[in-house]
Amino acid sequence: MINHHLPTIFGTLIISAALAAPASAAEGIDAKLQTCSSCHGDNGVPIDATIPIIWGQTEAFLVKQLHDYKSGDRDNQVMATMTKGLAQMDLRPAAAYFASKGWPARSAPAGAAPPPNAIAICQVCHQQNFVGGLPAPRLAGQSYEYVVEAMRSFAEGDRTNNADMVKLMEPLSAAEREVIARYISGL
Repeated sequence: MINHHLPTIFGTLIISAALAAPASAAEGIDAKLQTCSSCHGDNGVPIDATIPIIWGQTEAFLVKQLHDYKSGDRDNQVMATMTKGLAQMDLRPAAAYFASKGWPARSAPAGAAPPPNAIAICQVCHQQNFVGGLPAPRLAGQSYEYVVEAMRSFAEGDRTNNADMVKLMEPLSAAEREVIARYISGL
């Protein structure tokens, strides 16, 4: 005798599993990303000023950076090792996880300096007030140490995973980059 309810039972089980998958996937990515807090901080504030804030960063930027670390297009031994533990299909959920977090509040220094002359070109991609958007990351509130080092690494060709940034940073002097980094980190 054939049980005519089997297709219904199996269909219900498949639908239940599909509905439960996003929660399990989210919990799975959360567990995979626990190690990130050892450098990027439990509350989104990195343990060192040379490490970027990733909480609340733009998702598209985070996906690209994770991909670049994983593929070797961006050279950083620690991050290359960390991304090896993520499958390609984990990159977007990992980026979404950090993008969904709130940007950690920092107090801005009193009496912020006026914008440097060369800053307008940066706002084309990084947006007004450097809050980020397609295609560029948020820079406002990143530490001076991180921003100036990122600018230096682009200018000197150490970081090449964004050809536009290399072209924009190369003509700037170290002093100009320092003024820009100081301004942006104070926002």
